[in-house]
Amino acid sequence: MIRVVILISGRGSNMASLLAAADSGALPAHIVGVLANRPDASGLNTASACGVPTAVVDHRQFASREEFDTAMAAAIDHFAPDLVVLAGFMRILGEAFVRHYQGRLLNIHPSLLPSFPGLHTHRRALAEGLRIHGCTVHFVTPDLDHGPIVVQAAVPVLDGDDEATLAARVLAQEHRVYPLAVRWFAEARLRLADGRVVFDSPQDGAAALIAPQAAGG
Repeated sequence: MIRVVILISGRGSNMASLLAAADSGALPAHIVGVLANRPDASGLNTASACGVPTAVVDHRQFASREEFDTAMAAAIDHFAPDLVVLAGFMRILGEAFVRHYQGRLLNIHPSLLPSFPGLHTHRRALAEGLRIHGCTVHFVTPDLDHGPIVVQAAVPVLDGDDEATLAARVLAQEHRVYPLAVRWFAEARLRLADGRVVFDSPQDGAAALIAPQAAGG
């Protein structure tokens, strides 16, 4: 099984979904560590309760992003991971850090990239009047939220939705596709070629997963 380190900044709900998948045997991976850039990240308690080692590299203790990146990379490499997974990690990582983990650094973003990179994706989707929204798992590159796409899940935007209801519908799909993407990586079923993700064997379903519409929608 591959060794996985997860980076969080808050409650880490996607981290929890990965831990549950690994614990059930659905994910052929060993979560060897959970790291946070905030000492008050509640996901640290979740990880500890599951017996996973945790560490904090507080970004506020460093004078520059480069110094923080260096310290975070040293903390990650202590666990000798095969894959690093960002799960609600709210720090922009520098180019040297990203290059260090090139091809083994995944992120999940709450929009159907390339639409709405950055923050407040649900608010922006509603403001634009979208009827379809979703999430994207992608490899991280130095270009923010523009790495090669592994899998996407789409959900309907329903009449009467606000940020909270739309975010909850998207989050349910995040918890579905992130363990799936990590499993594909663990099983060596995907690779990068010419800046795109290539599947070397059939995956479970299409690369774009459409969630069932909510009852009555």
